[in-house]
Amino acid sequence: MPDYRRHRLPGGTYFFTVNLLCRNSRLLTTHIDILREAVGVAQQRLPFYIDAWVVLPDHTHCVWTLPVGDDNYSARWKIIKIAFARQIPKVESLSPIRKKRGERALWQRRFWEHTIRDDRDYAAHMDYVYINPLKHGLVKRVVDWPYSSFHRDVRRGLYPADWAGELAEMQTGERDA
Repeated sequence: MPDYRRHRLPGGTYFFTVNLLCRNSRLLTTHIDILREAVGVAQQRLPFYIDAWVVLPDHTHCVWTLPVGDDNYSARWKIIKIAFARQIPKVESLSPIRKKRGERALWQRRFWEHTIRDDRDYAAHMDYVYINPLKHGLVKRVVDWPYSSFHRDVRRGLYPADWAGELAEMQTGERDA
């Protein structure tokens, strides 16, 4: 069995990619209000700051900063995944292993995490989060994607509304297959 080692930095800032099991699903954007509620439940139980978040139909990218002394991002993802799954009708077929474990077949079991190292790394991952809908061909302009904290950061003056980034220079996030 693989030994998944996570880097943990109490009070650290992290980039995440979390995928649905079915990679051609539209579940996350179809049920965006349920996902938002699930995130709210997690934030009430175990607070964290959302630096950036984008929700695509079948996966999500985000950057979080945890409170000083806290490094338990896995517990937060568990809360989000369970709270979301509880609100989604059970229509998926389950493997024998998932049935035995009482799991749903909505989320991939694991997630990608990266500890942000410095300001440059932070900026690159923030840009990657926001460029993602454009990268996947969902919109022609970043500002046109509604499921993103990009709009909050435009209001705060952190990004111009017409920001589009440079795809060729992105060296973060998902690995190429």
